[in-house]
Amino acid sequence: MLSMDNKMSQLEIPVKLYRIGEVVRSTPFSRQTIHNYTTMGLIQECGWTEGGHRLYDESVFERLSVIMELRKTRTLAQIRATLKETDSQMMDIKSAIAS
Repeated sequence: MLSMDNKMSQLEIPVKLYRIGEVVRSTPFSRQTIHNYTTMGLIQECGWTEGGHRLYDESVFERLSVIMELRKTRTLAQIRATLKETDSQMMDIKSAIAS
C-alpha cells in the first residue's frame, strides 16, 4: 500500500494560468501597462487561449513585483537591460546545474 506522501509525489499538479484580467485584478497595474510590458519583453505570456487571450503563469506576479521596485529608481529601458542580464545569468546557472 502507498503512503500519502507517495501518492502526492505521483500527482501531476496542473499549472495555474492567468488571463490578463486576473493579473490586473491582483496587481496595481492596468491592462494597458501589462500589455505594454509584454510587448516590451519585460514579462512574457506563456500561451494563448483559443479565443486569443494571453495567458501568464504564476511567475508573472514575482516579475511584476521586481519591476515595481525597479521603477522607483530606473527607466523602463534600464529595467529591460537589468532583467535581460538577470535572465541570462539564471540560464547560465540552470545550464551549469544540468551538466
